[in-house]
Amino acid sequence: MVTLTTADSALKEVYLGVLSNQLNTSINPLLAKINQTTADVWGKEIRKLAPYGLNGGIGAGTEDGNLPSSAGNNYAQFVLSLKNLYGRIEISDKAIRASESSAGAFVNLLNAEMDGLIKASAFNFGRMLYGDGSGKLASITENTTTTVTVDSVKNLMEGMVVDIIEDEDGTQASNGKSLRIKSIDRTNKIVSFETASFSASAFKTGYSLCVQGSYNNEITGLGAIFKSSGTLYGLDRSSYSWMVPYIKDIKSTSTTNISEVVMQKAIDELEETADSKVDFIVCSAGVKRNYQSYLSSYRSNVDVMNLEGGFKAISYNGIPVVSDRFAPENTMFLLNTSEFNLHQLCDWSWLEGEDGRVIKQTLGKPTYQATLVKYADIICNKPSGQAKITGISES
Repeated sequence: MVTLTTADSALKEVYLGVLSNQLNTSINPLLAKINQTTADVWGKEIRKLAPYGLNGGIGAGTEDGNLPSSAGNNYAQFVLSLKNLYGRIEISDKAIRASESSAGAFVNLLNAEMDGLIKASAFNFGRMLYGDGSGKLASITENTTTTVTVDSVKNLMEGMVVDIIEDEDGTQASNGKSLRIKSIDRTNKIVSFETASFSASAFKTGYSLCVQGSYNNEITGLGAIFKSSGTLYGLDRSSYSWMVPYIKDIKSTSTTNISEVVMQKAIDELEETADSKVDFIVCSAGVKRNYQSYLSSYRSNVDVMNLEGGFKAISYNGIPVVSDRFAPENTMFLLNTSEFNLHQLCDWSWLEGEDGRVIKQTLGKPTYQATLVKYADIICNKPSGQAKITGISES
């Protein structure tokens, strides 16, 4: 007979390992390339010494002259707060009672919840990898009485729960909290919400959609790393030039099509100035099609590579070129993923109560919930060893 106790045990002993493996390696090709470690985690923070430049104790001299002065490695300390990542499942008491006499039916019920959790996690964690940690999904450009028009729907999906915030300081709009997206007109970029009483008339330019409760609480993605000014990991880029990545906008050139020459120039620049070797290239689907069109025009063979996690990619000189639904349009990233680490307090685990149970009744409701949690964030050890090409035409 299926009970809450057996369900609790199944979540901890059967599903946790499978969920953890899939969330770490199978939801996104870039995430699968990033090393995950518990090193350099101190309490609620990541504190890491990052070496930069060269050891200065090198020199040549005469046979009986002075030896070169010692000058050890240069270090800078990165400081970053661990982000709180959550995933929740919910099962009604009615569904549990209906399947309590059939183990197979209950397994199907749990499998459906796990599949839904993985699907939602793949969307949200994949999106975060390219964000700047703010949690902003899209900027509002226009409104009607009950809908808003946004600049992009790439990061939006029906069913998401969002807040409306002011761009200036992230202030929560008074009647824009916890709105669930009902439908999205992707052609016209119009979003409507389930709340019938919602009025969009107050929200125009200067407001954005943000994941519920997530403003400035998401992981530090590529959007935060690929900036030429401001601070990163507690360091001011104006004082540490190696914190600035290579960024090339080809809009001003004679063509906005990607080519192997443009890509190779970025790769050579990283090798020559930062001693960094690109091992992963990621871009939007339109940019990937642009590159494939370039290869076709020169009748070049398109080599296909199999990547960890079951992903496939085309190849540039042995480097995988992957399209990602969340990669910004008109953009290609050329990364040395060996310089990235996902620092975590622990791997994915269920949130347990004092009684050791992971399944708990929802307060005031005939449902039960379980929460998956991970405390982590991403650090790039050498931002100057990464490149971004922008201004590429979408094909």
